[in-house]
Amino acid sequence: MKVDRGTVVLVELDPTLGHEQRGVRPCVAVSDPAVNAAQRYPLVAVVPITGTAGSGALYPRLSPGRSGLVKPSYALVDQVRSVDKRRITRVFGTLSGEELAAVDEGLGLFLGLGGG
Repeated sequence: MKVDRGTVVLVELDPTLGHEQRGVRPCVAVSDPAVNAAQRYPLVAVVPITGTAGSGALYPRLSPGRSGLVKPSYALVDQVRSVDKRRITRVFGTLSGEELAAVDEGLGLFLGLGGG
């Protein structure tokens, strides 16, 4: 399965523990599409999406429309995780370049990739 970065997909996240985001929900694919497409790598890195407003760089706002989302939503960057490709049940659409850049900024902050 080839899933480009920034693609919004429906993912079955259960089972989960503690404060992990759970249920069937839209997520943004954030791993490299070449890795996603390779049979050798069965996982895709995703960031879950919620309709509950968050604030700060770890919760960038996502707009409805080309993303396939039906209402204003927020990426939960601090919930980034790898999931088996078989957990993806549907493809919705793609984020805008600006939205993906905001998710990437949050990932850099959360994962300590800022280089500073």
